[in-house]
Amino acid sequence: MKHHHEDVHSLAAAYALNAMAADERDMFAVHLRQCAACRQEAAEFEATAARLAWTTTQAPPTAMKQRTMAAIDGVRQLPPRLPATTPAAAFGAAVRRRAVPLALAACLAAAATFAGLAARQHRENEELQNRARQAERRIDDISGVLTAPDARTVHGRAGNGAVTTVVASDRQNKAVFTATRLPAPAAGKTYQLWLDHQGTMRPAGFIHQDGIVVIEGDTAGAGAVGLTLEPAGGSAQPTTPPLVLMALPA
Repeated sequence: MKHHHEDVHSLAAAYALNAMAADERDMFAVHLRQCAACRQEAAEFEATAARLAWTTTQAPPTAMKQRTMAAIDGVRQLPPRLPATTPAAAFGAAVRRRAVPLALAACLAAAATFAGLAARQHRENEELQNRARQAERRIDDISGVLTAPDARTVHGRAGNGAVTTVVASDRQNKAVFTATRLPAPAAGKTYQLWLDHQGTMRPAGFIHQDGIVVIEGDTAGAGAVGLTLEPAGGSAQPTTPPLVLMALPA
C-alpha cells in the first residue's frame, strides 16, 4: 500500500468503490478489522454509492403508447385518383384496384405491429418500475442496517479465499452479508447463506458474486451465519461443509 500510515484512514472511499489494487485492498481489509471508524466510513460510502447508482435509472416515457397509436392515423393508405383517359391509365387503375386491398392489409398489419410494440413497451416499463422499486427497498434495507446506531460487524475468510463481513442490527432484526474476492461457482452450483438457530441451519438467501445482500430470515434468534456451495436453485439443508461460519456480532 503506497500510503503513509497516517494516510491509511483516507482510503475508505476507494475501498468501498473497489478502486484499489488487489494487494492494497487485502492490506486495507486487514486494517478494517482493527479500525471501527474506517469500517463505519466504508459502509456509509457503499450505501451512498448504491443510492447514487439507483438515481440514474430512467423508465421509458409513459406517453409512448399514445404517441404511437396517434401516428397510425397519419399513414397514407390510398394513392391519388387520376382520370383513366389512356390504356396505360386504365392499366394503372386496374393495378390500383388490386393494390388497394393489399395496402389496407399492410396498414392493418402495421397497426397491429405498432400496437404489439406499444403493449410490449408498456409491459417492459412496468417490469422496470417493479425492479426499480425492489432495488430501492433493498438499498433502504442495506442502508438501514449499515447506518443503524446499534450496528455490529464481524469479519471472516471463507475456505475458497473470499473475504466476508456480516453487519447486524438487533433493533431492526436484520443483517447484511458482504463478500469480496468470491470465486465464480462451478456450473450448476450457487452460493447459499444460512442462519444457525441452535444447530439448525435455515436457508437465508443467496449471493452470486462479490457484493452485499440482505440476509433473509429472522436474525434475532440466530447465533451464526454460514455460507455453502449448493446445487443451482439452493437446498433445504446444507449439502456441503460451510465455507465460512461467522458468529453473529453481539
